[in-house]
Amino acid sequence: MLTPKQQKLLMFIHERLQSGGVSPSFDEMKDALGLKSKSGIHRMIGALEERGFLRRLPNRARALEIIKLPNTATDELPATVLTPNFGAAKTPPPAPPADMVEIPMHGRIAAGTPIEALENADSHIAISSDLVGRDRCYALEVSGDSMIEHGILDGDTVVIEATDTARDGDIVVALVDREEATLKTLRRKGQHVMLVPGNRDYETQIYDAHQVVVQGRLRGLVRRYH
Repeated sequence: MLTPKQQKLLMFIHERLQSGGVSPSFDEMKDALGLKSKSGIHRMIGALEERGFLRRLPNRARALEIIKLPNTATDELPATVLTPNFGAAKTPPPAPPADMVEIPMHGRIAAGTPIEALENADSHIAISSDLVGRDRCYALEVSGDSMIEHGILDGDTVVIEATDTARDGDIVVALVDREEATLKTLRRKGQHVMLVPGNRDYETQIYDAHQVVVQGRLRGLVRRYH
């Protein structure tokens, strides 16, 4: 699953490798995508590497290798901002048991390098009313393994309290640059926000405070066994 910018970057690298055999520079990638700084390029390269679309060759500057290209419509999602809609569903779901409540299912959230979260709530999930309480909540399916040390696995469903505030140490849905949502532990340091993974294989992401908006706080987790 790639964002439009990630897919555009991947195709740009692929075309340059095909035509000249040399990866474009980060400045060239930045200009090709119309970005103001190279930090976004570094983030997207990490996302493409994590998802197995490319890899960096060791001991060689600017050396990238394309592993695969997206080949289905599901590899790309429209750029959207997660805007939970707590109104009525298009088709009202069956009434849940008395000790359960229905909350909207808003798609997938990355527990690795940020990707888009979906804003449409075309489905609902039944959750224990004790878990939700009186707060507004929504659910997201986890994609990725960067929170496994917190017991959050790829394919799990997380229950998120809709809020724009969080304390240091909370696991949150964080929206980065109004484009990409991710599930991480929130830490603040001066004028910066750190999004900390729960997997030692991944690096902490550090942003200016204005780049990150909290969109929810983890309340619980649902796991299905097949």
